[in-house]
Formats: sequence, C-alpha cells, structure tokens
Amino acid sequence: MRAVVQRVSEASVTVDGVVTGSVQHGLCVLVGVGTGDSEADAQWLADKVVELRIFEDDAGRMNRSVLDVQGSVLAISQFTLFGDARKGTRPGFIDAARPELAQPLYAKFCACVRARGVQVGEGVFRATMQVRIVNEGPVTLLLDSKKLF
Repeated sequence: MRAVVQRVSEASVTVDGVVTGSVQHGLCVLVGVGTGDSEADAQWLADKVVELRIFEDDAGRMNRSVLDVQGSVLAISQFTLFGDARKGTRPGFIDAARPELAQPLYAKFCACVRARGVQVGEGVFRATMQVRIVNEGPVTLLLDSKKLF
C-alpha cells in the first residue's frame, strides 16, 4: 500500500456537494492499494501513519505524532498512487489493485487507525471527490508498505 501523508491545519472531502469527511488539525492521507497488498500492509501503513512524529514539540522539532497532538486523520482512497508514467504521457495503472481487493483494504486501513484511538474522516471509495487541503509546514511524506521508497 502507498500513502501520501500531509500534516494539515484543515482538510475536507466533498462528494456531490456534500462534505463526507473533514479534519481540523491532523493528517490528510491519500491511500492507494496495490495488486499484491494484504491486511498486513494495511496494518503496517496504519501504524506508521499514527506513529509518524511530524508535529512540532515545544522546542519546534518534529517530535510528536497525531496521537500525541490528539489530531485526526482524513483518509481518501486514491488508486492513482500506483500510476506509472515512466513511458509516454498517459499513465498506466496495472499495479493498482482492482476495486474488489482495494476497497476492503482501504477500509481495513481506516479501521486500524481508529483502533489506535484516532478519529478518522473518509472520502467515498470510487467516487469523484473534491479535496481541500491546507498543508501545514508544508509537511508531506510518501510511504510504501513494500518499502520501495
């Protein structure tokens, strides 16, 4: 699984004019599921996201996690994280999991984050969404459960 993690002062996702998820202080996490991913990948990614020390402590150092600052997570499924644009100008998505595999693993990721005591807002799987992000810092990290980067 892959994720783009952004530290945010606020973020929201809207589908058909209705806000389906939002956070004020925390993380916006774009989540992609790959063809070979499993529940173990979802658990690893959730633990990594919850434990990332990317919030500032009293000394101004990134030393606190979303748990430490009592923040929330806005999770949004995004298969395009597995897009391959190395050849040509049209990306291929052969490494992205089919929806019947991806949706349960995305849901497992969200459940694992909740199980750690973090409030989770969500987008709508396979919907066209409008995402509003106020990136704080800016702080943006890329994660991959296969540790490819």
